[in-house]
Amino acid sequence: MSALYNFDLATAWAFIIAFAVFMYVVMDGFDLGIGILFPTITVGKERDAAMNSIAPVWDGNETWLVLGGGGLFAAFPLAYAVVLPATYPLIIIMLLGLVFRGVAFEFRWRDERHQTFWDFAFFGGSLAAAMAQGMILGALLQGVEVDGRAYAGSWFDWLTPYTLLTGLGTVAGYALLGSTWLIIKAQGRALDHAYRMAKPAFFVTLGLMVAVSLYTPFLEANYYSRWFTYPNVLFAAQVPLLTGIIVFTLLRALVKRRTHQPFLLSLALFLLGMAGLGVSMWPHIVPPAITIWDAAAPQSSQIFMLVGTAIIMPVILIYTGFAYWVFRGKTGEEGYHS
Repeated sequence: MSALYNFDLATAWAFIIAFAVFMYVVMDGFDLGIGILFPTITVGKERDAAMNSIAPVWDGNETWLVLGGGGLFAAFPLAYAVVLPATYPLIIIMLLGLVFRGVAFEFRWRDERHQTFWDFAFFGGSLAAAMAQGMILGALLQGVEVDGRAYAGSWFDWLTPYTLLTGLGTVAGYALLGSTWLIIKAQGRALDHAYRMAKPAFFVTLGLMVAVSLYTPFLEANYYSRWFTYPNVLFAAQVPLLTGIIVFTLLRALVKRRTHQPFLLSLALFLLGMAGLGVSMWPHIVPPAITIWDAAAPQSSQIFMLVGTAIIMPVILIYTGFAYWVFRGKTGEEGYHS
């Protein structure tokens, strides 16, 4: 037991939550991306095929959002108590968007008379949830005003040009994930459309990613020193270098109409984006005032939860992997809801 106490539990939990957030982006990002792209997809069989490509897995993907939010509440209660009041409007918008997306997903098949409305709700819910998630990230990165152990900012501190930029970047990135997922799953005209949509989504995502990357170091002096002072720059420079390689390889895969590479490389792009986020923020969980150690729950609580997580997380990974394996391959307009 003493070895457990000597282990840096706060760091372990920070990585567990970061992993859960990344898995949510991986799993639910392409679901939301398909919703964002839905108005561009031809009404009828092509929309049905797009829906069926995510039908068996979309609701299970949100397990990771619950794990990330629950882990933040349990492992870093101070951060949870500060971040939520700072972003309540965005969290409400995100949750309402996810509710609308989920309801529309089921009702468009059962209420065909109002399918146009439910299709719009699927698009609107997906767009709102993606935009809100990106703006929450931006609000956290730009810094949260804290007085003692409580949020001290105003109701609209989260609404800035920077948060709008990160929100739009998330929307574009999810659209890229959605289009590259459809490249794997679609056939015929739907496949051709997926390739057509992937290229503009790629270029918009790249442009917004560059804009956010250039903006972020100037938000806080600590961010700037992490990216541009020696010897930090030797480590930090690996992130943009690897991103450049991924960008070139992804564009080449789209031009050559590869099947699986575009989606996997898009995930790698998101992973490097999270790595850049880590370079900027570490070790703060609520910049610029609260570190992971300041916000950490008591060690006994962290150990208790770590044991449970060590049991449940492999189970989640196994059943998620099994679900994707069972429903692998191309989908058509006849499927889960037919």
